[in-house]
Amino acid sequence: MLPGHPGHVTQFSKGGGNNGGTGYPMVRVLALVACGTRTIIDAVFGSDRTGEIGYAHQLLRSTRTGMIVLADRNFAAAAWIAALSQTGADMLVRVKNHRRLPVCRALPDGSFVSRIGRVEVRVITAQVTITTSDGRRTETYRLVTTVLDAAVPAVEIVELYHQRWEIETAFAELKATSMGGRVLRSRTPTGVTQEIYALLITYQVLRIAISDTTLDRADIDPDRGSFTVARHAARDQLIAAAGVIADTVIDLVGAIGRHVLDQLLPARRIRTNPRVVKRAISKYVASTAQGRHRGPSHPATITIEIETTLTTQPPT
Repeated sequence: MLPGHPGHVTQFSKGGGNNGGTGYPMVRVLALVACGTRTIIDAVFGSDRTGEIGYAHQLLRSTRTGMIVLADRNFAAAAWIAALSQTGADMLVRVKNHRRLPVCRALPDGSFVSRIGRVEVRVITAQVTITTSDGRRTETYRLVTTVLDAAVPAVEIVELYHQRWEIETAFAELKATSMGGRVLRSRTPTGVTQEIYALLITYQVLRIAISDTTLDRADIDPDRGSFTVARHAARDQLIAAAGVIADTVIDLVGAIGRHVLDQLLPARRIRTNPRVVKRAISKYVASTAQGRHRGPSHPATITIEIETTLTTQPPT
């Protein structure tokens, strides 16, 4: 969010809503993030008058053969999928369960080959059950991917999609940890651009430092490196001048890395809470928040069952 300065209101719109909208102008940031390290591959931003798909086309400049792009249901647009496939990258996107997709060819694992526009895709429908000490919850996921090789099990593709949530953690580190819940300070659109680039660069430097620290440690997943610890270590190096004059060579990444290794996060547990859109201007809990845990995370297991698809379409 941005300060309510007149210069911002003309270029950035305020968020809408049934209760009058938000009090501050909004800026939309769209990023391409590496799931394994949460480093930023590319990012674009601007007015939220432009939708996510509009900005997503700009990110295609950074996709290439060997990548698989994970995205949520908002990106299951035929034009964007076609443009992405032209770059050589594969994609894995969730689609709405009721979306009708033609069955071109059934595969042995229950998935089937279909088409979205001119792009041939593989459609996987799965029942995902999460079991905790408090009970169990089952949800149906329908995924489409350009990974057509039947030798790649459908279950592994569904498991891979779970990694999409790494970008949500990255955005939380940018907005909550880095900014502390505050709005941007700049009073001009040009200043907003500079401030967002500064946030992205700072985030990227810290994430690269964490990745470099765990690069040669096969026993440590990079997501166990605490962004907060890295940020505090960097702050002490720059503001408190900790160890700056101890040697003739400043080893900033090494100092951050030592703090990260000394305070590793525990291995991540399975995510169990459903996604809920934040209701900043309503005091009532959204209906989709039912069943969310408000305490420490619960040990959980996930069971995936692939739904077998009919080889012929039902009559209309």
